[in-house]
Amino acid sequence: MSTLETLAAEAACRALVLQGADAVDGGDAQGFAALFAPDGTLVRPDGRVLQGRAAIAHAYASRDSDRLTHHLVCNQQVTVDLQTGTAQARSKVLLWTGRHSSPSTPQGRQADAISQVGEFVDVMERGSEGWRIRSRHAQFILYRDRAS
Repeated sequence: MSTLETLAAEAACRALVLQGADAVDGGDAQGFAALFAPDGTLVRPDGRVLQGRAAIAHAYASRDSDRLTHHLVCNQQVTVDLQTGTAQARSKVLLWTGRHSSPSTPQGRQADAISQVGEFVDVMERGSEGWRIRSRHAQFILYRDRAS
């Protein structure tokens, strides 16, 4: 296992996490689900478990179409085991939400009062489709409510 192979795998795994955030924020439920292994799992912050691409796509396609999200992903730590073709990624996430129907101003749209900090813990595997998420555990750690 060369350093270059390890760095390439780490970069691919980081990119996978970022592609997922972009797909969710862009309303691409099918594209988001395709980033998972066919029988992959997603544990949502409320504890619900989604099993398989169809369940993941359905859950995200069922979201309120007026809901606007922006996931800011940072502090990604990736550990790769090229011998087994697996990796673990831990990413910090700041989630801002709002409404597509809110008036667009030069400053953007008004954000919801609550902002949340959370994390994704992903187990990934390399297969015939490249790197995919085998399992994701998403949880919120902190929130700020400007209303309180």
